[in-house]
Amino acid sequence: MDEMELMMHLHRNNKRQGPGSEEFVSLALRLAKVDTDKSYKIADIGCGTGGQTVVLAEKLKGEIIAVDLFGEFLENLESCCKEENMSAQIKTLEASMDSLPFDKEEFDIIWSEGAVYNIGFRKGINYWKDFIKPGGILAVSELSWITNSRPKELEDFWNGEYSEIDTVAGKIRVLEEAGYKVLGHFILSEDCWLDNYYIPLLESHKGFLEKFGDDETAKMIVERDIQEVDFYKKYKDYYSYGFYIAQKL
Repeated sequence: MDEMELMMHLHRNNKRQGPGSEEFVSLALRLAKVDTDKSYKIADIGCGTGGQTVVLAEKLKGEIIAVDLFGEFLENLESCCKEENMSAQIKTLEASMDSLPFDKEEFDIIWSEGAVYNIGFRKGINYWKDFIKPGGILAVSELSWITNSRPKELEDFWNGEYSEIDTVAGKIRVLEEAGYKVLGHFILSEDCWLDNYYIPLLESHKGFLEKFGDDETAKMIVERDIQEVDFYKKYKDYYSYGFYIAQKL
């Protein structure tokens, strides 16, 4: 079993596969000035097990296509949809976010939380733009610096891990260059990282190691997670996810 498959097993039963919260889904919708009386066609790209997808379905009318590369994540979302009577509203699609079978200008809203880094922010927002109707909304969260200066250890680490990390102003500039009007932005709070993502992830390690503990890659994944949490606690004043709400011009 390769690293990606192991990580899927580790994250499969968690509500979220990255930082976020129901509160901030609501804030993003308010900044987008979404009319809750209207019906929308929405794509949630890199949806994972659908923590935010379900919130969108609760708050908005219309159809949501939840897209993820891992069918196992989508199976969990489908089970949740059946329990919550949302199967008619949420449809799942197993696909790569950089090779989508959508029609041009098909969607009113494209949503993506903590996932666009897989193909890169600039590439993602430009590629997905083709699928958004004129005047439609892009809501995307992206790793961002939240200060103008950082400790060298931190800057060297993230520049090595994700070369597109930039300040909030830098991300807004990329959106504007791509032909979007930025309607609003905010920074995810500490509880989105710790309470909603890292603590549940760390709690998943025990069962994961009971099943895969003889695998050296599995052990490495767990050790890396622990280091990542410690790193965030040490440097949380310098980086977070920025949530960007933009309109296609």
